[in-house]
Amino acid sequence: MTKNKKCIGVLTSGGDAPGMNAAVRAVVRSAIHYHADVYIIREGYKGLMAGGEYIVKANWDSVSGILDKGGTSIGTARCPEFKNEETRKKAAHNLLKHGIDRLVVIGGDGSLTGAKEFNSDWPQLLSQLVKEKKISEETARKHPSLSVVGLIGSIDNDVYGSDMTIGTDTALHRILEAVDAINSTAYSHQRTFIVEVMGNKCGYLALMSTLITGSDWVFIPESPPAQKRGGPSWEEHLCDQIKNGRKAGRRASIIILAEGATDYDGKRITSERVKHELESRLNEEVRITILGHVQRGGSPSAYDRNMSTILGHAAAEKILCDPPPDRPLIVGMRGNNVEYILLDDALVKTSAVADAISKKNYERAMESRGIYLKEIYNIIGLLIKPTPRPPEPTQDHYNLALIHCGTQAPGMNTAARVAVRVAIDNGHNIIGIKHGFDGLIK
Repeated sequence: MTKNKKCIGVLTSGGDAPGMNAAVRAVVRSAIHYHADVYIIREGYKGLMAGGEYIVKANWDSVSGILDKGGTSIGTARCPEFKNEETRKKAAHNLLKHGIDRLVVIGGDGSLTGAKEFNSDWPQLLSQLVKEKKISEETARKHPSLSVVGLIGSIDNDVYGSDMTIGTDTALHRILEAVDAINSTAYSHQRTFIVEVMGNKCGYLALMSTLITGSDWVFIPESPPAQKRGGPSWEEHLCDQIKNGRKAGRRASIIILAEGATDYDGKRITSERVKHELESRLNEEVRITILGHVQRGGSPSAYDRNMSTILGHAAAEKILCDPPPDRPLIVGMRGNNVEYILLDDALVKTSAVADAISKKNYERAMESRGIYLKEIYNIIGLLIKPTPRPPEPTQDHYNLALIHCGTQAPGMNTAARVAVRVAIDNGHNIIGIKHGFDGLIK
C-alpha cells in the first residue's frame, strides 16, 4: 500500500454470471486511473476470509483479456460461514493488512446481504482486533468505517435496484438459442416440448424467454396458473390451449417453466408433472429439456459487456469520492441511466417478493416486481392465444395497414407479428403491404 493512497478491494461472490469480468476490469482500471491502490480478492468471501495469496494487488494488465470471458476470472465460492462474526473478524483483519477500507462486491442478494452485515459490524470488529492486539489503535483510527458499493451479479434478474442485472441478458440469449433449436424438432414431429429454465423465486427469465421465442405457455413463481371457481383447472386450460393450437395449425408447442413454479396452493409444478398431464390428457408424446447451468455459461452478450463496464466504472468512482458513501449502496441501471440506491432498501424490496410468494399473495408478488413485468405477462397472455376473441358487434372496426420501409432490420418481423395480433384481437382488420412504398404504389 502506498502511503496516503485510497485503497479498495473488489470481489465476485455467489453464483457466477456473464459480465462479471467486464465489471471487475472496469473497477480495477478506473481505480488505477484515479490513482488508487486496488486489490483483487480471489474466490469471493472465502478468499477474503483466507487472506494471504487470495488478496492480490492489481495493475492495469491484471485484467487484460477477460472482457469476453464468461463466468468470473477471479473466482467465486459460496461461503455460508461468512455469516459468523469470527469469520468476518478474520476478513476485516485481512483487509486492514493492505489498508483496504473500501469494497466493491459483485454478487446476488446473499452476497450483498453479507456485505451489508460486514459494513455494519466493522467498528465492532475493529474494536475486537485492537483488544486482541492484532491491529493498533492508530490503524483503527485510520480506517473507522468500511465503505461498500454493490453490483448485482445474477442471471435471474431477481434483485431490486437495476432494470437488468449482470448476466441476465446473456442467459436470455442462451435460452433463445436453445428454444429456437428445439423448435425445429418440435415442428418436424408436431410435438410439445417443456423447456425448464432457471428462476427459483423469480420468473423473469421464463417470462421474457416466452415473449422472445413466441412460446405457447409459461409457468412462473410470482403468478401461478389461475383457476376460477367452478371453472376448468390449469391442467385442463393448458391442454385446451395446446389442442386448440393444433386445430389452428400450430405444429410445434413450447412450454417454458421456471424451476420454482408452483400452483396456487404452493405445490411445485415440475416438468414431469406437466409432461404427465399433457400425455395423459392429449395422448401425445411430450419431451423435456432442462437447460440448467448452460444458461449462465459462455461469453457475455454485447449488452452485458457494455452495462457491466459502465456500472463497474460508476462503482469505482463512487467509492473513491470524498467522503466515500457512509451507507452501503447498489449501483444499477434504471431507464438507461446509472443510479445509486441504498443497499438496505434494495434488500428489503427484494425479500418482499419472496415473502409474498411464501404467503401465497401472488398479486402482491407481481406488483413488487414492478409494472413492467406485469405488462409483459399481460402481453404474453394475448399473444399465446391460438385464436383471437370474437369481435364485439357494437364496437367500431378500423382498417389498418402495416408497411415496412427502408433498410431491413432484425426485429421487424417481431414488431409486425405483435401489431397484427393485437389489432385482430381487438376486432380490427389489418392489411399487410409488401415491398414497402413500391408495393403501396403498385
